[in-house]
Amino acid sequence: MPFPGDPDGHPGKDEVAAYLEAYAERFDLPVRLGCRVTSVRPETPVGAPVETAVGAPAGFAVETTAGPLRAAQVVVAAGAFHTPRTPAFAAGLAPHVVQTHSTGYRSPDRLAGDDVLVVGAGNTGVQIARELAESGRRVSLAASAVGRALPQRVLGRDLFWWFDRIGFMDVRGRGRLGRRLREQELIIGTDVSALMRRVRRFGRAVDADGARHRPDAVVWATGFVPRYPWLHVPVLDDGGAPVHDEGTTAWPGLHFLGLPWQRDRGSSVLGWVGRDAAVLARRLTATTNPVKTVVSP
Repeated sequence: MPFPGDPDGHPGKDEVAAYLEAYAERFDLPVRLGCRVTSVRPETPVGAPVETAVGAPAGFAVETTAGPLRAAQVVVAAGAFHTPRTPAFAAGLAPHVVQTHSTGYRSPDRLAGDDVLVVGAGNTGVQIARELAESGRRVSLAASAVGRALPQRVLGRDLFWWFDRIGFMDVRGRGRLGRRLREQELIIGTDVSALMRRVRRFGRAVDADGARHRPDAVVWATGFVPRYPWLHVPVLDDGGAPVHDEGTTAWPGLHFLGLPWQRDRGSSVLGWVGRDAAVLARRLTATTNPVKTVVSP
């Protein structure tokens, strides 16, 4: 279902929400709104055989705020950008220092303090630092490195139009190029050279003793951590991240969708995640035990 409007435009959150609502309505999807998943457990106890027949998932017991469900297979499509990550030493900052993760940042006029430290130099970090600098704040940027900067538009077209045409969004995460891209984020649409002339640059923030800099406020543009406290199936590593093969876990019937680099560069991007969904749908319908319910928190 094509996204409406200018193909080179940048829709706001309300437009994206309206698109998703229209999508669910058009395809008559059985979406249960206001229904939060609180627990997913295998019906077969952990440690016991996990297949009731060759290739057939043993099933899952799902608890929700609207009552229990039973699912032959489960797709976790909860995204990967929902639990903010801040370093442990953030707790050691002085009480008067205003702190917010980038998820809580709204605008310069809603952030107290004249001297602001932005920690993290991905797209979010440099965009916030630029906005704060343009508002007249004294801004510092702390990061171990800044990614390669690219313009938002090239030859009159949005950069992602070109990415799609040249196959950049198809780069597989396991390949050599994919591994390099995963190590350093591309900075899109921000003139990093101009920004560095307006901000004070620090290396990676490693402590909170105030020896080098004492800001009035800190914006943590430090990304997110995987967190699935409701998922009681042994498919997560020591850091809480899913262990999977292009979305399929070792536990029969349990899958993920929308993770960064799940298959390729576009796996966690709304405009390209449908390709992974199609691959996963074929896997689900090819099993001997068909899909009964697909749930997501």
